Amino acid sequence: MPVRVTADLKGVPETALWTLYHRAAEAARPDTVLPDPRAVQLRTEVDFPFAERLGAVRPWLAQAIALRALGFDGVVRAFLAAHPEGTVIALGEGLETQFWRVGNGRAHWVTVDLAEPLALRGRVLPHGDRQRLVACDIRERRWMAGIDATRGVLVTAQGVLMYLRPAEVFRLIADCAEAFPGGSMVFDTVSRRFSARTRAGAKGPGGHQLPPMPWGMDAAGRDQLRAAHPAIGDVADVPLPAGRGFLGYLAPRAAAVPLLRGDRPLITRLRFGTAPPS
Repeated sequence: MPVRVTADLKGVPETALWTLYHRAAEAARPDTVLPDPRAVQLRTEVDFPFAERLGAVRPWLAQAIALRALGFDGVVRAFLAAHPEGTVIALGEGLETQFWRVGNGRAHWVTVDLAEPLALRGRVLPHGDRQRLVACDIRERRWMAGIDATRGVLVTAQGVLMYLRPAEVFRLIADCAEAFPGGSMVFDTVSRRFSARTRAGAKGPGGHQLPPMPWGMDAAGRDQLRAAHPAIGDVADVPLPAGRGFLGYLAPRAAAVPLLRGDRPLITRLRFGTAPPS
């Protein structure tokens, strides 16, 4: 039997355990939308009172978390198809197991996270020569040092940017556009309404306290991202993949539903121009 590793993250870092909890529950289903044996195994190896702290798993929520991960997987796979030896920089990666789902055996992977969740990741997940762990606040530019951008760069931020203030998000995007010309970035956001709920003390479906999410963005506000830096070119929506049941049917069609069109979680992909701004 593997030795279980004790985890005691709190606040925003605890969301890494919440995400793993739901992703592993979905991956364990025989009809899963996201095969992820690494996550299922990892869930058994982390010693944490998941149910007591986070409540019972809601199958609909577990599938929604998995569909979000699957949406990101699609962007990363497309990037690696075009840049097989490129670099994926995963900001605030927590206990995400995307490397093992989409890795092509040639790409490089950089995980940037706070020291405490990064230390846990280093203990429970094997990391090889093509993977690098960087203990750093993602708002600091020093994590960008030493990145080889010559073979392509994709910056991912899954379940991260909503915990920053709006000005910090725009500054981070601008820094990425400046540091990685010709690169791209993909991230998800909550709606402005949901952001306001968390700032008012809302609890999650399992009854646990949600950390405040200072930044929310509705679909109508997506074009404002171009103002972050002159090098930002394409700003595109990444639809959720289709899944199981009614939720799985609705996920890729949410933008066409009037009640959901302007108030829904979003995945957005940015592309940065190759030429420096004049």
